[in-house]
Amino acid sequence: MRIADRVQVEGGKERITVVPETLDDLWHLTYVLEPGDRVGGDTTRRIQRNDDKMRDTGGEREHMYVTLAVETVEFARFANRLRVGGEIVDCSREDQLGHHHTLNVEERDELEVEKRWKSDQLERLNEAVEAAENPDVAIATVEEGQAYVHTVAQYGTEERASITAPTGKGEYARPREELFSDLTDVLARLDVAAIILAGPGFTKQDALDYIEDENPDVAELITTVDTSGVGDRGVHEVLKRGAVDEVQEQTRIAEEADLIDELMDQIGQGEKAAYGPEQTAEAADYGAVDHLLVLDEALRRERAEEGEWDVDVDDVIEAVEQQGGEVTVFSSEFDPGMQLANLGEIAALLRYRLE
Repeated sequence: MRIADRVQVEGGKERITVVPETLDDLWHLTYVLEPGDRVGGDTTRRIQRNDDKMRDTGGEREHMYVTLAVETVEFARFANRLRVGGEIVDCSREDQLGHHHTLNVEERDELEVEKRWKSDQLERLNEAVEAAENPDVAIATVEEGQAYVHTVAQYGTEERASITAPTGKGEYARPREELFSDLTDVLARLDVAAIILAGPGFTKQDALDYIEDENPDVAELITTVDTSGVGDRGVHEVLKRGAVDEVQEQTRIAEEADLIDELMDQIGQGEKAAYGPEQTAEAADYGAVDHLLVLDEALRRERAEEGEWDVDVDDVIEAVEQQGGEVTVFSSEFDPGMQLANLGEIAALLRYRLE
């Protein structure tokens, strides 16, 4: 993410011009934008014409700049865009005021966002700016007969390839070099700055030896890690062991995995933990929260007043920050966020046990 401009405006609001540079940045904006914000950007809109110069043919698209009063925000992950819908409140064509429109925001589109910024939203923007300086990482996990390739992104991990090549004896057995060759081809096509090669036993080292011979440029990007499994299980082990952190200075996913593991340990011991809206809000009232964990989907839902919580999530966040506690917003796209969802979507690691 790049921040192009920041301007203080009336009413305690700030207008920040952002330029999302990756799919991650579009995902971050999903949890920054909310109903009532003013969002402006370049767009095209179909204009009806029916005059002496041109008969009405159903409308032609014109380029224009519009500012919307935001009503809906949707991250269209597989379309590589962010969809922001709302009523046009300012426009280079006055006859379009009051109409509804959708801005389709893609990578490198400039966007003006005017609102009363909350602390966690500004923190998310800063994280996105800092993430632009971190290298992209791929995790390849391999064992006899199978290999998987995942990429690590701010919104979670994504499987990019699943390779099966039975080795050993039998009718369908293939030379293990075929598995290594397919894996090398996949890794060579990725645009990443680092690759973690993981798995049980000696297969990963044999794979690395093969890659070093066949594609030294790819081999230079690789570090190896021991795991007991491959696929999703192997990726989780890599993240938990901090291997990605050695390449990317503290990724969001690794932090969330550590926090949820610590929370589960504290809950299991009946110690310094609270979970669920009511229990967590009570802990915040007592000043007992050391680290607040809240799910991004719940945060957006509750701020839009579409939820069923009897507590104000922003009051909880404000109380925690005023008492010197930390706040981490979890991604609902990744396993730690799913675990947090099962615990009521909000939880806290406490300074001391509440009786």
